Amino acid sequence: MLSAQQLQINGRRDPLLPPTSLETKRGELLLVTGDGQDQRTALALALSGRMKPSNGLLSWDDSAKTKKVRSASALVDSPGVNEPEQHLSVRDLVTEDLALIPRRYRGALLSAPWLKVNRFEDIAGLWVEQVAARRRLELLTALALADPSLDLLVLDSPDRHSADPADWLQRLEQLAYDAGRPLAVVAVVSSLPDGWDGPYAGIGNAADPDEPAELAEPTTEDLSESLQRTAK
Repeated sequence: MLSAQQLQINGRRDPLLPPTSLETKRGELLLVTGDGQDQRTALALALSGRMKPSNGLLSWDDSAKTKKVRSASALVDSPGVNEPEQHLSVRDLVTEDLALIPRRYRGALLSAPWLKVNRFEDIAGLWVEQVAARRRLELLTALALADPSLDLLVLDSPDRHSADPADWLQRLEQLAYDAGRPLAVVAVVSSLPDGWDGPYAGIGNAADPDEPAELAEPTTEDLSESLQRTAK
């Protein structure tokens, strides 16, 4: 189980991430809403163990060690952090990402057979910027899951590539509820899709009720400064 209690990241003047609490478990898709891209990215980084929070507690399977959270999770398509370069070919992207898999799991993973086995041969020769939103998400999540040690996927703003929730929601539901490999899936999005009746939370949901309801929007400089403190 992933548990975040009063998770907060300070900016230079105002909170980069206001206090936020949430929980999710394997076999569940949790949607977390937030208005600002910087807040969404900060939360995604924190939940995946890529950024140390200023306050609060984050744990995975009852362990609060950042290394444990990070080793169990994948941060997917975070803008300005690990989104693929638009002028990179799909084939080269696959080669690069497979090379990042821990050696003990890597085996003889090569891009050509991986693309064939995972049914991405049809887009292998395209630039990343040419790939449709749904196929992009399928590709990036499949690459993340090439590492069999992962149980947690954290997606940063998958809805930014398409106004149609069908281009990302169905794929994430399939991954979360896969009986063969149930995952804890967290998608940080700008708003809930119409008709969504599954688990959800909102950025800032654990803020002090005595504080003003409107929190100042964090600046890009706040996020850049915080990223410099992100674990390498």
